[in-house]
Amino acid sequence: MSVEQTIIVIEDDPNIADLLDTYLRGAGFRALQAATGERGLELIEQHAPALAILDIGLPDIDGFDVCRRIRAKGALPVLFLTARDGEIDRVLGLELGADDYVTKPFSPREIVARVKAILRRGQPPAPVGASVIHIGDDFAIDLARREVRAKGQPVALATREFDLLAHLAANQGIALSRQQLLDGVWGADWYGDDRTVDVHVRQLRKKLGDELALATVWGIGYRLG
Repeated sequence: MSVEQTIIVIEDDPNIADLLDTYLRGAGFRALQAATGERGLELIEQHAPALAILDIGLPDIDGFDVCRRIRAKGALPVLFLTARDGEIDRVLGLELGADDYVTKPFSPREIVARVKAILRRGQPPAPVGASVIHIGDDFAIDLARREVRAKGQPVALATREFDLLAHLAANQGIALSRQQLLDGVWGADWYGDDRTVDVHVRQLRKKLGDELALATVWGIGYRLG
């Protein structure tokens, strides 16, 4: 990495926080620790990090509320870290805009690998062909600036939401299976299930409205346009 990127670790267990700190620094990141949600939000405001690793079970406010407050201000990538592995928790975290979800116990090397994968996906793509994709008359996706506009107004999307929309837009008119979308957007290192796609599609429909021609193709997956 040519520029040191800051990762905020919001975790109240000092042993876990120190372990993540050690591995992140070993991978070339600058790691800052916060033992509470409020302190984590303060560090995010002060240091403009590249990503936050966020535990759900914090002593003051839970990680879901922290994620809501992060999302209210921008699209900072969030990796949830938790001891809970319930379906509802996972879906709720993704609906709030989390970019990935890891349960304890975990391999710190796996966490570092996932952090790198999220940050790679968040980098502007090299310009190939058109850098702006139009979806009908209402929507424009600026690939270089990673911006989406609906009727000229900017719409804030989480990292994965943007990547999913861009992938669908690059394949307009083609029905893509959930597995094709997972491979194209999440990559081969994704460990989750295909319900992740459904959650992100719901978020896109919620944020962009009925004007977005994102159709469910029964028995296959989804088609844009």
